[in-house]
Amino acid sequence: MQHWRPPRWIQGTGPVGGNAQTLWPAVFSRHGAKPAPRLSVRRDRWPTPDGDFIDVDWLAELPAPDAPLLIMFHGLEGSSRSHYAQAFGHWARREGWGFAVPHFRGCSGELNRLPRSYHSGDYVEAGWVLDQFAHAHPHGPRLAVGVSLGGNVLLRWVQEAGHSASQVVRAVAAVSSPLDLAAVGESISQGFNRLMYARMFLTSLKAKALAKLDHHPGLYDADAVRRARGFYEYDNLVTAPLHGFADTDDYWARCSAGPRLGGLVGVPALVLNARNDPFIPAACLPRADQVSSWVTLWQPGQGGHVGFPGGAWPGHVGELPEAVGTWLATHLA
Repeated sequence: MQHWRPPRWIQGTGPVGGNAQTLWPAVFSRHGAKPAPRLSVRRDRWPTPDGDFIDVDWLAELPAPDAPLLIMFHGLEGSSRSHYAQAFGHWARREGWGFAVPHFRGCSGELNRLPRSYHSGDYVEAGWVLDQFAHAHPHGPRLAVGVSLGGNVLLRWVQEAGHSASQVVRAVAAVSSPLDLAAVGESISQGFNRLMYARMFLTSLKAKALAKLDHHPGLYDADAVRRARGFYEYDNLVTAPLHGFADTDDYWARCSAGPRLGGLVGVPALVLNARNDPFIPAACLPRADQVSSWVTLWQPGQGGHVGFPGGAWPGHVGELPEAVGTWLATHLA
């Protein structure tokens, strides 16, 4: 996928191509070369140490006890129903692997209990979740993939865990992750990105934030939340204060995985970013001389944001899990 190219009907290295390669797979494409039904899953609810809960969706088909388990950390406001989660799940099922999606708090269809939610650098939560998987699936190897926000969280966990990460997973992959949160926050708040992507994400985030006021009155200024038009404002009002950061700048600086990739050790890490991602500027992507030997960079010229459509019209998203899953599988031996 380092040299991946889209099919002729959706090519384009610039903004138009990047947006098409992002939006088309999310809305119209299939999970593989042949249409497949939505994954059948079973749900577990794990109580957290602070009195909240994490909902985990597993493939309903149980693999062999010693089969690999692929754990996916989804993107901002995503879930096990997201197109990329479905695509990875179908790939894992065909390979005979287990597959599980732990939902960030508030993303499983039910508002979580506590004021806190989730954020781009929630590596403590990710570490706790991965430890639970180690207990739940002790006989087979475990691998993890994070998509967009989930990939940044996963990389931050590896960076903090160091060599102890290898006791939990064999390898990790981050797909279309916002490695420089300040650069991405600025990019997504401008022009078409603001009208399309920022509006979509903020509509969902603000609805949840306002719903929490019914259970936690006075948590923040409801009118200010409604007025927020960008991530900088929203994170200053909600994300930063709820999760122990001084402000948006402090949050973005402490949680960006990109500047810390030079110190990443412990497990092999694949970092995949298309250079025409609509809201992750290519200029902010890490160079090979800025990352440790544990990191593999794939930066194809096209692909969009968690897009990478393949095949004849109307296309499918099977090439992304095939490439990433195959890379992860090389670290099972």
